[in-house]
Amino acid sequence: MCHSLAMRLRPLLLLAALGGLTTAAAGTRPTEIKLATWNLEWFMTPETLRALTPACTPRDVPRDGARRAVPCDVAHELARSGEDIAALRRYARALRADVVALQEVDGVAAARLVFPGYEFCFSGRVAVQNNGFAIRRGLPFACGPELTDLSLADDVRRGVEVRLFPGTSREIALLSVHLKSGCARDPLDATRPNCVELRRQVPILEGWIDARAAARQRFAVLGDFNRDLRREPAGISLWADIDDGDPAGADLVNTAEGQSFENCMPSQTFSGYIDYIVLGAELARGLVPNSFGRALYRPRDAARRKLSDHCPVFIRLEVADAARSAADNLPNP
Repeated sequence: MCHSLAMRLRPLLLLAALGGLTTAAAGTRPTEIKLATWNLEWFMTPETLRALTPACTPRDVPRDGARRAVPCDVAHELARSGEDIAALRRYARALRADVVALQEVDGVAAARLVFPGYEFCFSGRVAVQNNGFAIRRGLPFACGPELTDLSLADDVRRGVEVRLFPGTSREIALLSVHLKSGCARDPLDATRPNCVELRRQVPILEGWIDARAAARQRFAVLGDFNRDLRREPAGISLWADIDDGDPAGADLVNTAEGQSFENCMPSQTFSGYIDYIVLGAELARGLVPNSFGRALYRPRDAARRKLSDHCPVFIRLEVADAARSAADNLPNP
C-alpha cells in the first residue's frame, strides 16, 4: 500500500477498529444529532405474543422478571396486527431520530419491526419488558454494560448503556431506564410497595450519574421515569437526589422543564410527563434551543390502531464531527 493511501485510510481504519462501531461510521459526520425516548407498551413480535398467550396471568398476579409471561389483558387487547406495526414504523420513520431509548420492548427482533435499518443495544432480561437503544446505522457507538442493579434482582427493568463516538474525546454515555411504576406523584418515602421499590432504585441511578460526572464524561439519562419530576410532592424527591451537584459536574438539566404538556392522543387524560431526557450539564451545552418536542399520534391512527400509551419525546444536540473526533485521538505520524 502506498504511503499516501495509507495516510488517507488511517482515520477510517481507526473508526472501524473501535469496539462496537458500525461499519459505515467512517462516512458519518453529524454536526447535530436527534435523541428520543419511546416506551412502546409491551411490544413484542406477534409470534412471541401468540406463544405466550395460553399461559397468560391476571394483572394482579405478581410477575417474575426471570420468567417470560404476559398479563391476560395485554395478550387479548394488545395483539398488534401487521397494520398496527406498520403504523408504529411510520411514526418511527417520521421521528427521524439518530438514537432512540426504548422501553417495554422484547429485544432486537421486536425493535427491528419498528426501526428497520437501525442497530441495537438491549438488556438481556428474560422477561419480555426490556430496555434498549435503536441507533441509526452509520453513527459510531458501542453497547455498554447493563446496569443490572437497577432491576432489583430482575424484579423490574435493568438500565442499558450505550456510548456514542466511543474511544474519542467526544464520547457520550447514554442510559435508557424504565423505573418502577405506581409512585408517580406519591411522596417518595411513602410505605406503599411501589414507592419502596422506586426509592431503592434512586441511589443506583444516582451512582451511575455520579460516576459519569466524576470521570468528566458527557452523559444523559433517557426513558420512562414513572415519576412526574416537575411536580414531585414535598419531602424526599427523586429529582433532588439525582441532581445534587455532587460530585462536580453532576448537575442535571431536565429538557422538559418549562415545556407545555400534551397527551399523545385525544383519549388520554394524563396531566404531566413521565418520559424524560435528562442531560448532564456539560452535554446540555449542546442542546439546540427550542428543540424539545413530543411526537403526538394522529387522532385517526389512535382510534384505529394499537399504538402505545406513550409517544416519543425528543431533543436535538449539537455534537462535534464524528470522523474528526476519532482523528483527534490518532498519534502524531
